[in-house]
Amino acid sequence: MDWIAEMTDVDTALWRSDLELIADAARQAGKVALGYFNQAPEVWWKNEGRSPVSAADFAANRTLESILRAARPDYGWLSEETEDSGDRLSRDTLFIIDPIDGTRAFLAGMDLWCVSVAVVRHGRPVAGVLYAPALEELFEAVKGGVALKNGRPITVSTKPLDAPGRFAIAEDVLKAFPEPFKHRIERVKHVPSLAYRIAMVADGQIDGTFIKHNSHDWDLAAADLILERAGGRLVDLRGDVPLYNRMQVSHGELCAAAGPRLADLITRIGERRGS
Repeated sequence: MDWIAEMTDVDTALWRSDLELIADAARQAGKVALGYFNQAPEVWWKNEGRSPVSAADFAANRTLESILRAARPDYGWLSEETEDSGDRLSRDTLFIIDPIDGTRAFLAGMDLWCVSVAVVRHGRPVAGVLYAPALEELFEAVKGGVALKNGRPITVSTKPLDAPGRFAIAEDVLKAFPEPFKHRIERVKHVPSLAYRIAMVADGQIDGTFIKHNSHDWDLAAADLILERAGGRLVDLRGDVPLYNRMQVSHGELCAAAGPRLADLITRIGERRGS
């Protein structure tokens, strides 16, 4: 039986209540982060000097944690900017947070960054919000509902497969595709926030994206649900959806698109590798 069909009225009411909660928390955290924007906040480096984290990330994280953990003390917690705890693995439901997705863009004064907040139940998102305060954009979705951008429904692109498609894809990946496929793709300028990039697919601004390995739960969970409720899917190269709140929170290669576009992209990647 389909999982949605098994949802009760109590489930639906709870997830919608959670959506209201996380949307409000994301707005408040976004306001805090915006106060640091273009103000040269202090920066540290993590992951052996590969990833920046700023005072703005930590401040937004504190705001989210103070609001959400107080409101749902029985939920687990996974945030890019909080030390991980194995306690989350014992929780059926948890918050998955990225206080600023696109920190490099944020520090460079670019608008393409967002606060990402998801509620995940049994490994899959049931409520998700992306708030891009510099763009004044709020994406949101709840399990069984429609995806919204600033309160209005959004849907994925419905271009036919033989029409040129706009894709967010790394140049080295695109170069490896066969010529006929490559010439049907318009490569869009790099989008530094992965969550926002997936939201662009949900909003029909682009037709799809290929995600290299080593994305994390906090990059994906909220955007995954928003894309799903807009008519698209985020899947691995076997066509399986990601599962969240596992011991390992990083992911392999993923594709985000809709319908025939998604199937075609997965097929072409397989051909590129000779599989």
